[in-house]
Amino acid sequence: MKKKFHYNGIIVPLDITNIDTDVIIPKQFLQKNNKKGFGKNLFHNWRYLDEKNKIINPDFILNKKEFKNAQILLTKENFGCGSSREHAAWALLDFGFHTIISSSYADIFYNNAINNKLLLITLEKDIIEKLFLIIKQFPGIICYIDLIYKTITINNQSFTFKIKKDIINFIISNLDQIDLTMKYSKKIYMFEKTYFKFF
Repeated sequence: MKKKFHYNGIIVPLDITNIDTDVIIPKQFLQKNNKKGFGKNLFHNWRYLDEKNKIINPDFILNKKEFKNAQILLTKENFGCGSSREHAAWALLDFGFHTIISSSYADIFYNNAINNKLLLITLEKDIIEKLFLIIKQFPGIICYIDLIYKTITINNQSFTFKIKKDIINFIISNLDQIDLTMKYSKKIYMFEKTYFKFF
């Protein structure tokens, strides 16, 4: 499978800090244990005015026509705080997001997201504010992400970000954590064989 180092898509601005996992996917929608079907209830209490998802909130940013089919979410610091539910990452991916851009993330959410191959990009707060201003001026604009050069390009402006090489390699691979561990099965076996000689 060809590795994908470039991502792009409409970027949607969610100008709110401390968005917790109960807001991302409310607890009443967690009955399933597979990863599909959570997207329809992403940000449920903000996207809808009723419990049955029939009355759309016209004021919520994801319901604006300019941001239909957005694949990149721009938001503020401490995204994914609160409880440790993995369903939050599932809901974001199932909705169609492949990338989140923020100045910081809750630790458990960060790990859950990466393990599910949801790309999380961290930028300084001043750059985040610049991105919000660009999107305000050009709603529906496309954002381009280059994992080779670690850059985000929008409106002909590029910004660099830091991300560990092993995270990039995992995100672009077709392996899950179990597959990744099995790649080192021979080394694990040799370590165990040597280690247990001392006991």
